[in-house]
Amino acid sequence: MREFIRRLEARGDLLVVDKEIDPYHELAAVTLQAQKKWGKPILFKKVKGTSFPVVTNVYGSRSRLAEVIGIQPEDFCRQWSNLSSLAANNPSGMPETPQQSIQYVDVSLSDLPLITYSDRDGAPYFTSSMFIAKDPETGIGNLSYHRAMFISDKELRCRLAPRHHLTLYHEKAEKMGQPLEAAMLIGAPAQAFLTAAAPLPYDVDELKVAEQLRGAPIAMRKCKHINLEVPAETEIVIEGRFLPNVRRPEGPFGEFMGYYVPVGPNAVFEVLGVTARQDAIFHSILCGSAEEVLTLELSVSANIYQRLNAALPGIVNVACQPFVNHAVIQIDPQFEGHARQVMLATIGAEPIWAKVITVVDQDVNINDMDDVMWAILTRSRPDKDMMIIPDTPSFYRDEAKDHWGRLLIDATRPWGREEEFRRKKIRLADDINLADWFGEK
Repeated sequence: MREFIRRLEARGDLLVVDKEIDPYHELAAVTLQAQKKWGKPILFKKVKGTSFPVVTNVYGSRSRLAEVIGIQPEDFCRQWSNLSSLAANNPSGMPETPQQSIQYVDVSLSDLPLITYSDRDGAPYFTSSMFIAKDPETGIGNLSYHRAMFISDKELRCRLAPRHHLTLYHEKAEKMGQPLEAAMLIGAPAQAFLTAAAPLPYDVDELKVAEQLRGAPIAMRKCKHINLEVPAETEIVIEGRFLPNVRRPEGPFGEFMGYYVPVGPNAVFEVLGVTARQDAIFHSILCGSAEEVLTLELSVSANIYQRLNAALPGIVNVACQPFVNHAVIQIDPQFEGHARQVMLATIGAEPIWAKVITVVDQDVNINDMDDVMWAILTRSRPDKDMMIIPDTPSFYRDEAKDHWGRLLIDATRPWGREEEFRRKKIRLADDINLADWFGEK
């Protein structure tokens, strides 16, 4: 991660704050406003109550995520859905950090930046924590993200969502009457940040795929308190274990959908030790920001793209914009009713997230919601081209059924009338350099 940060700083793409900032709400507030205005990564050098600098919004743009794995931003669906075959000659250009050159120190959990994000959060939270663990039966490794609520130097409480691989590991260990050993990685290798969010099969080790993305082995080191190895370059490692058959109150917490998740019984992580690089940088993610939601959007888009391509012709690209619950499918229409087939197939391809499904033509920018809405407003009839599928489950954490039902929108050009809906074009618009006319502004 730090090599990527250095690269960003060298080309002027890193905002550096030297003024001391308070991790109790102030850091989150400054992050929110700076992300809205500039969209750049931010390095806070002086954080009250800790010696660790904090970096945030490192992976908060499509172009930066694409740079990590050496692809073009528009190629995410095609490339990310085939992550396991992307091994190349170090596509990111980042050299492996030799393990022997890194010095580690023991610290306490409370030595780390304890950041309180949303107004009603029940405590400070670790939001960028990437958990590494192994299936207690097969030994296959897994990387995944889960929020962790700070209780004390010895205890964290974690939200393990249903059906996530780490949740299944924890449940297997509980049936054996055993704790599940795990480590929390803060500031892990940049490629691992992507693979931990990718829709990889249960029996695929995300860390091995991260090595394929890098095109080189990731140096590992043994943990001090548990029987696991972690990437040696990771900035901070929190070692511990999930206690079997123990649940304690966790929350409230301002989640990515923009609401508070209420207090509920969640998993207890016993902290056994914390190690940090001698000059470690603490990675923070503002929940609900592009740095969190974009990786989810991309993984859901890739999953839909891959499954639709296996079933139907003419699938060009997929994006989940402006939020992960809206799937925008770009197609090259092959026959009358093609868009309707795509919409219905998407429900089966993505049963959790695709609450609203919009299908558009190739002349629409699926990453620009203004353009998508233009297509909806000029190419679809509400009474003919929109369908509501009632009483259909969607998002899994939805006991009140607020996300049940689907809205399907065919915003493609009416079949047989394509020429009438040809977009106007301003000749020479792509060739004009405004500096020739107005000077540098």
